[in-house]
Amino acid sequence: MGRRATSNTDNAEACPLTPQRFLSLECLRRSTQHYDTVGESPCTKSAMADLANRMIATKNTSFAAATAAVAIPPNPNMAAINATMSNVTAHPNVAADPNMAVPPLINGGVNSGAKKTQSAQNGSLSNATVAEPALSRRSSAGTMVQKGNRKRRLSHIGSKSSPAVVAISGVALSHPDRIYWDDSKITKRDLAEFYSHVWKWMRPHVVDRPISLLRCPTGAAGPCFFQKHAAAGIATENLYLVAEKGDKVISIDDLAGLISLVQAGVLEIHTRGATVDDRERADRLVFDLDPGPGTRWRDVVAAAIEVRERLARLKLESFVKTSGGKGLHVVLPVRPVPWNQAKNFCHAVAAAMAADDPNRYVATATKSRRNNRIFLDYLRNSREATAVAPYSTRARPGAPVSTPLGWSELGAIKSADQYTVSNLAQRLARLRNDPWASIGRLRQELPKLKS
Repeated sequence: MGRRATSNTDNAEACPLTPQRFLSLECLRRSTQHYDTVGESPCTKSAMADLANRMIATKNTSFAAATAAVAIPPNPNMAAINATMSNVTAHPNVAADPNMAVPPLINGGVNSGAKKTQSAQNGSLSNATVAEPALSRRSSAGTMVQKGNRKRRLSHIGSKSSPAVVAISGVALSHPDRIYWDDSKITKRDLAEFYSHVWKWMRPHVVDRPISLLRCPTGAAGPCFFQKHAAAGIATENLYLVAEKGDKVISIDDLAGLISLVQAGVLEIHTRGATVDDRERADRLVFDLDPGPGTRWRDVVAAAIEVRERLARLKLESFVKTSGGKGLHVVLPVRPVPWNQAKNFCHAVAAAMAADDPNRYVATATKSRRNNRIFLDYLRNSREATAVAPYSTRARPGAPVSTPLGWSELGAIKSADQYTVSNLAQRLARLRNDPWASIGRLRQELPKLKS
């Protein structure tokens, strides 16, 4: 989106001095970037309210902290704006309020680099965030994608009791108290904080992979829809988008990208078994063990162990995770192979298990054949198919999480939805090692099997 031209200072001077007015002048002094977000001139009443809600609660968060990390091109009207700001700082309404502490005027209007703003009137910068340089990436097809400034620490913007907006990893969350899971009272803010906590565990499994989204804007109990490509309703400044067949594939590089999906009502994240820059070859295969009606949990566990044993006989190491729904996923990392080879291999394994024990397993999706059997779903292994990502939440009762496990833990797991947003942190705190620590280092040769 192109930057909107700034209003001139004469027009700005017609506005009365208010905390929101003060805020708008500082934005104007720095750059026009914030007006792109608001979409209105700085003297418009709704623009003032939006700026105030997005950036600062005047009586709670210091102005200096809220604007510490702006690092963007200078405003061409800088001299006139700096002169206006000098007059504003002397106004008694500003001088009397410590939360209105003004960052030093900077030549050219840019807070260069990523240093925290200092202010004699501001006693604390505990919520200040540090910007890192804008990132750009080039896809294998040569598409350049520009990414905005990142802010790495969490700050709450708004009153403590009911904030209008909070910022997590530099991403503004509107309506942070909106409940996403009614039964467990998990809010949008809770979900963002959950992902912040598990990010170091989740990151290796979602970064640089094409992702699809299950969006539930009003929560898990409301209408949901699946989205494979960038579209209206999702801010893209923190996403990595790659052109594909007239659409744009979604990927994320960092926590800010993930939090921006939370803001858009994304309750499930599904990944392809390929990297975003090598989408024609699979590097992670998934056996989705989906229990039919009448199947016991211990039968699902036994099926996962059998898949592991069959792969081990082929000298292949596999990993397991709960689906967060009803079943288990056995995940096989491989050296990248064409999708048809990946799908044929998984089909061959599933078909062999179904042939050897047809009373327990079925390798076709026909629902009428799945009573008291486990569907060995190999169909996740095609170019645009996806499986729920490790550590992604599910839009199901209780806010369950798809959770990676060690094989030695499997016998103690009671259900596929055992771990949730509410209790997963306790599990991670107890772990000495990441059970999936080696998955990204394995590049196993996939043998050719007859399906």
